[in-house]
Amino acid sequence: MMIKTSLVVYVFIFGCIINASHFRGGTITSRPYNATPSGSTVPVIIRERWSWRRSAYPPVCSPATISAQNPMIGAGTLNCESTSCPGYTAMSISAYCTDYSVPLDVASGEYYATYTIPLNVAFSIGFTGGNWFAALAVGSNGYWSVIGRVSTILRPDGFLNTSPVAVSLPIIYKQINIQQVHVVQMSDFDGTDLLKCRWSTSATSTINQYDECANVCNGIPGANLIGVNCTIVFTLTTAYYYAAAALQIEDFFNAAALSANTPMSSVPLQFLFYGYPAPTGCGTPPAIIGQRPNRACIGVMPGDNVTEIVITQVYCPGTSIVDTVSSVPIGMSKSSILNPSTNIYEIILSWIPISSQYGPQAVCFGTVDNNNLQSNQWCITFLVGFKSPQVIRPQLVQGSASPIGTVFQNQTTFSIQTSISVNRPTLNGTNIYFWDSTLGGTLVQQYDCGWAPEVTYTGFTIIIRFPVAPWLPGHFYYVTMDSGVASGTEFCGPESAPITDPTFWVFNIWNPALSSTTTTTTTPFTTATVTTKPTSTTSINTLLTTTGIVITTTTPPTTTATTSTTAPPTTAAPTTTGPTTTGVTTESTVAVLYPKDFELICLEPIAILNTALFTALMPIQGLVLYAAFTKLSNTFNPSKIKAQARHKQRMRRILH
Repeated sequence: MMIKTSLVVYVFIFGCIINASHFRGGTITSRPYNATPSGSTVPVIIRERWSWRRSAYPPVCSPATISAQNPMIGAGTLNCESTSCPGYTAMSISAYCTDYSVPLDVASGEYYATYTIPLNVAFSIGFTGGNWFAALAVGSNGYWSVIGRVSTILRPDGFLNTSPVAVSLPIIYKQINIQQVHVVQMSDFDGTDLLKCRWSTSATSTINQYDECANVCNGIPGANLIGVNCTIVFTLTTAYYYAAAALQIEDFFNAAALSANTPMSSVPLQFLFYGYPAPTGCGTPPAIIGQRPNRACIGVMPGDNVTEIVITQVYCPGTSIVDTVSSVPIGMSKSSILNPSTNIYEIILSWIPISSQYGPQAVCFGTVDNNNLQSNQWCITFLVGFKSPQVIRPQLVQGSASPIGTVFQNQTTFSIQTSISVNRPTLNGTNIYFWDSTLGGTLVQQYDCGWAPEVTYTGFTIIIRFPVAPWLPGHFYYVTMDSGVASGTEFCGPESAPITDPTFWVFNIWNPALSSTTTTTTTPFTTATVTTKPTSTTSINTLLTTTGIVITTTTPPTTTATTSTTAPPTTAAPTTTGPTTTGVTTESTVAVLYPKDFELICLEPIAILNTALFTALMPIQGLVLYAAFTKLSNTFNPSKIKAQARHKQRMRRILH
């Protein structure tokens, strides 16, 4: 009853607050259409994103208006704030709606426009006006100013610069009277640039040379900003009030430029923190736990049919997810809130990117439960125009992974191929897992691909080396991978999809105890009798695995698929029974090859090849040496030299 009463009071107060004004922050970014300069002008794409009071722009933002991209929300112009802005004319800030929240009465949208700007110019543009709403810790009923820098000045490497990108939810919930740490996700398409964020300022000594924040400069009292990773450390003190964060994200060509504070561009980002009192009873907020990890990077191509799932878990009894706060690109649709299982909620994202969205496109989410607790901000980046690597599914014979099928107990080196060249993931905590399905899906080993020396990346190959082989004879094993185990080489490192299928990469350990002259029937193994090693042929023997060992079975124990972050799958261990019919046996040949056998088999053709090569090369070498010594003798023989001199003298006398 107490929770319901506080909720009613909260909604009443909150509704009174947000109806005071209509601005909720925003950002401005720019990039050249082509980074390679050509001619005296540059096509520059300017992107603006704004958040507003939803009810201020009827018909209000809804799934229908998002789909139709009509009507647009917002009013005003993005003006030139420098002495001159060559090639630029005032841009409308009316935007296509992409996101909304009914309880928060907030809507967000974005808009792109292309301008032809002369080469080697720079200027500042901005959206200024008023008023912010009343319930602000700093800047109550004050004016706003959001200023960005557009530049076509060539970088030291001869290319045109792309401004950084910073993303945020328009409103982020934080509990009052406890220290909070919030990291703003910032990135740069120019992958070698150094990024730093700073507080926006009203001083005109910055690169923008204009007031960047009006009445919300230093809008979070007592906050500390760590610029190199854009981390805000702060404490909110007043319940049901907001604090405006006004930041500038700037890119530097190298450490010397960073030290000299000479950025190439400056991107504004303004958003709100909302303070709520400590909840009564269970106060654990929901958490977004997947499908992708926070800060994931996914490569997509224009025209791809993109589907991602935002998965939220609630932890307090009787709570449910009732709302979302989001920031998504134009054209992305969101399903209603789904509840597929107890305490788990999902939102399905669907999107077909277009060519004008080339480059990084950020998606941010926060989910809100019925106690008005919000999850931490969760953001991922879609890199349009680039493909994510794919881990190639192994095949039984001559596959992309090694080993598969039946292997020896001392196997320590594993490898798998990818569709493109890959690097280590940029995020620690990106793991590859080895599971024992015979023991009910027990985790045998995991390696953090972000740093573990046991995992190496070479071109299209991921190699895993175990210091000590942990395998048990007769057991079946499978491998799963987190999202991003294989990461591309471009920008933020487009990530491979997670591998949770327990049949994706499977192998089992040869059990010598099952090999005897007495035939037994085993499950899941096929009955076998040890005989002599067969002679191999030039054609592929489909009875052999990539290890060269005869297949004992192609059917591992039944395993229920699971993600690597949840409880491992459960499976029944294989069982062995005696013969079912006396005197009836089934025989198949097992090639028992030990490591020394492989070594000897490899040495024999090498020795033969070396002998043949030496036999063929010896007469050729003799002829070459004879010719060489003959040439040297004719060239440097003193008698020959004197004879040639006498001949030249005789010819001179005859001619004269």
